[in-house]
Amino acid sequence: MNINLQEKITEIQNKVDFSGSVFVVDKEKVLAEQSFGYAKRSDQIENNSATRFGIASGCKLFTAIAVCQLIEKGKISFDSKLTDCLDIEMKYFDEKVTVHHLLTHTSGIPDYFDEDVMEDFEELWVTKPMYHIRNLKDFLPLFQDEPMKAKVGESFHYNNAGYILLGLIVEQTSGLEFSDYIQAHIFNKANMTNSGYFAFDSLPPSTALGYIDKADGTWKTNIYSLPVKGGSDGGAFVTANDMAKLWTALMSYQLLNETYTNKLLSTHTQVNESGYYGYGIWIKKNTENNIFKYHIMGYDPGVSFHSAYYHDLSINVVVCSNKSDGAFEILSGIENELIKT
Repeated sequence: MNINLQEKITEIQNKVDFSGSVFVVDKEKVLAEQSFGYAKRSDQIENNSATRFGIASGCKLFTAIAVCQLIEKGKISFDSKLTDCLDIEMKYFDEKVTVHHLLTHTSGIPDYFDEDVMEDFEELWVTKPMYHIRNLKDFLPLFQDEPMKAKVGESFHYNNAGYILLGLIVEQTSGLEFSDYIQAHIFNKANMTNSGYFAFDSLPPSTALGYIDKADGTWKTNIYSLPVKGGSDGGAFVTANDMAKLWTALMSYQLLNETYTNKLLSTHTQVNESGYYGYGIWIKKNTENNIFKYHIMGYDPGVSFHSAYYHDLSINVVVCSNKSDGAFEILSGIENELIKT
């Protein structure tokens, strides 16, 4: 264990009241493994290294890996048209939309949660109760009859609906329910034995509830704030250790061969000055224009998640929180400490 790193994590936790688990590993060497706060506040059950956390959009990477696996097998291609992959009517969608556009958030299709229009994710469930959202097809009425938001391939615009469609493509192409496909072809291959897509009304043991803290000091859980079961755009549960296993499996070509791993990790679209997007993954370059890190993140009410693989250091960092914020500050502190050393 790295004492300085652990002290840094504890120092930040004290400032931001972080609740969750942190895991930092250099190949086989664990540099930090710490947990804080409660998985279940009412019963004062503490978070620990075996606690499963929701990771929101962090699991878009799983969806992208699944799609690339099917492409590697020759079932579909990056240039496959959406209309050729799905037997679903989307009357206003441009026929030029491809799998590549969906993977890179450049499709221009409408989103079911448009951050330009809505500020609060909970607003979605006023007219369509979240307990009806159990399968990927349940999301379709939220966006399939809306007009295009932008021209195909014109610009990057983060889009959850695009990843719902990718999940439906995985289902139609593989013949498996999306969560079953991910379990068999990603979680099992990476030995992620404690991860899965679980419904809020049947959570397994050692799963943290997500907490939303209010300004007056009271709080509530997030079980009425999110779909009852996560899907291809977000909502899986993982342990911090399992997420580290995912990075190891991905970078050692256990999930995709070298060619398709490199395609997934390529900078397909530029998002800002040093930030890019691959397939389901964010990529940050350094001042020399080399890869500094690959990273994923997720935010939902009662969930904040950040995880990164530092390319030159071969170190991966996982920060899972069952509160709406805190993961970013922890990851940033760890990153600064790693750069110093």
